[in-house]
Amino acid sequence: MFTSRVISTCGLLLAIASMAFAVGYLQMVEYLDPCPLCVLDRGVVIGLGTIFLIALLHNPRQTGRRIYAGIATLLSITGIGICMRHIWLQNLPPDQVPDCGAGFWYMLDSMPFAQFLDTILNGSGECADIQWQFLGFSIPEWTLVLFVVFLGLSLLLFFSRSQKDLVDHHR
Repeated sequence: MFTSRVISTCGLLLAIASMAFAVGYLQMVEYLDPCPLCVLDRGVVIGLGTIFLIALLHNPRQTGRRIYAGIATLLSITGIGICMRHIWLQNLPPDQVPDCGAGFWYMLDSMPFAQFLDTILNGSGECADIQWQFLGFSIPEWTLVLFVVFLGLSLLLFFSRSQKDLVDHHR
């Protein structure tokens, strides 16, 4: 049986490894700049890594652990939704691909947040561009797999027991 600490460690290491791959390899070695939806995915991965780190350090009993797991589940589902949108954009016929818009950081600085979020989630032409593939799958398709794994870890965390719970149970 996996304890909550083991699960939280796996979630944290997965977040670190995926960000290291995205920034260290895809961005620094392959020179691929992230599109706006990829930037959102990275934000969700960082959020998940933070939740798993806090859960690891705090190692709460059942209620606290379930709160962390609930937050991680919501973030995982958000990531899945962003990836599905991204995959949909990549599979549009060329004549239906939206025009490229302003850059992510420019839009964030110059637009009201609701308009910024709407613009980002609607995607742009650069989000439809498939820049890299591995085993026939694009970056958002692999990222979808990543978020499904995060969702699995979140659900495992929800139903796991901490070492404290196991000690109390055997008394």
